[in-house]
Amino acid sequence: MTGEQVCLLVLLVGGLAPALALACRGEPIARLVGVELVTSVLVFAFLILSQLGNAYELVVPLVLVPLAFAGTLVFTRLLREGPVDEG
Repeated sequence: MTGEQVCLLVLLVGGLAPALALACRGEPIARLVGVELVTSVLVFAFLILSQLGNAYELVVPLVLVPLAFAGTLVFTRLLREGPVDEG
């Protein structure tokens, strides 16, 4: 195994498993933190994978970051309590 593969394995086992556990249970705010942690771990994992493969695979983490940010904004909006004033 190369150094990149070891880093990827440690990142997925040590980072993704606890992040998924946090994202799947608990209070809504804790799940939101878990989703953000999963996103961060996946971005780093895809960056490591792009170092192992072709350079065009770098597009995946670069697209994942703004999409995850938009998803976080939507999830945060859904956590709001009470009626939403539109105007």
